[in-house]
Amino acid sequence: MAACTRLPLQLFLSTQTPRVICTRNVQVKSEPEANPSYPALLPSRTAKSKSAKRRVLLEFFEQLRTVEPQEKIRALTRIQRMKYVVYPQTPAIGADKWYQHFTKTAYLPGLPEKMSTAELEDTLVSDLCSTVCDSLLQEHWYMKKGRTFLQKEQTQFAAPFLMNTVSALISSLASRNPVLRLSNFDLSPYVNFYWLNGERTIPRGHRRGRVEPQRFQIDDRPHSQIRIRQQLPEFVPLKTEVAAEVPVMQLAPERLPLFRRQYDNNISTGAKLQDPCCYGHTQFHMVPDRFRRDKLIKKNLSDHIEVFLRANAIASLFAWTGAQAMYQGFWSEQDVSRPFVSQAVITDGQYFSFFCYQLNTLALRSFSVPDNPRKNLCWGTESLRLYERITDGDVIGWDDDVLKLLVKFLLNKP
Repeated sequence: MAACTRLPLQLFLSTQTPRVICTRNVQVKSEPEANPSYPALLPSRTAKSKSAKRRVLLEFFEQLRTVEPQEKIRALTRIQRMKYVVYPQTPAIGADKWYQHFTKTAYLPGLPEKMSTAELEDTLVSDLCSTVCDSLLQEHWYMKKGRTFLQKEQTQFAAPFLMNTVSALISSLASRNPVLRLSNFDLSPYVNFYWLNGERTIPRGHRRGRVEPQRFQIDDRPHSQIRIRQQLPEFVPLKTEVAAEVPVMQLAPERLPLFRRQYDNNISTGAKLQDPCCYGHTQFHMVPDRFRRDKLIKKNLSDHIEVFLRANAIASLFAWTGAQAMYQGFWSEQDVSRPFVSQAVITDGQYFSFFCYQLNTLALRSFSVPDNPRKNLCWGTESLRLYERITDGDVIGWDDDVLKLLVKFLLNKP
């Protein structure tokens, strides 16, 4: 009987043995090609999926990039949906922070350096001072006016004074600012702007649980405005980093309160798109009777006076400058390549507030720029008193500094 023997393992692991030698050619993995030979897989355009809806939306945006601004505005405002209506003059407490969040605007106290360092001649200020005083006395002393209706005092006294003052200043300063010669002075224009910002989940109904964009609409009607043919220069460069932050509101807009309505989506600067004066210069707003300073103080809402003015300036100037940018062909998926600048003066006939706005972005909700670092900027002053009172045909407590600021605003030119 043969005995079992154990052979060494090294015999089978030797590289010289024919069992281990492999003569096949091993295929080496090549580097990936830069351009694949097969097309990318795209979701179906007719499927009921998020990817399909996104593809349809992106294709629609690509088509809009090449059309004219008028067709672009018509396409973006064609479909009506429920939207939040933002009122520039609102009684809501703390509305300025909410409006900053809706418009992605950082507020900076004071005026830009360009406006604060400009110097004026004393002879010019004295001549304009007599002109404004004459307009003031004409409405409050020389003219015989009876008792006004309830909530109509501002319309009877402050509105004519503001119109006569601005008209006289434009005529007097046209020789120093050539832009005002070819400008348009609009009375009670309709300024509208429609935009998207953020998302909301539908709480109830057959579409419950779906996510849709938050839609906003501003319908503003300032007392008057000046439109020019050339764009005002920027206050700061487009890519300047500003320390001021934009407030972030975690609550729903209904908490402001803000209400949703459904009607036509409108975008307008107060004129048609074919108007050559397509850029804004200065808006003038009049404080209505129910928000007058003395009435708010009687209601123990003195802290709300400046909040109301800031909210009015942010909403009105964002709507005006945003509409100007839309008239030039920019929108949320095709952001502005240059800043758009406008100014505003808010007054009740005695106190004046001055604001400067620079629109740096329209991409508040954008697929092309999901994390947009830009933010809009708004500079503003607190209320400044032009005069104290009128007694026996004489203006008491006149302040030339307020008039100088108004003149500096009108002398701003490209």
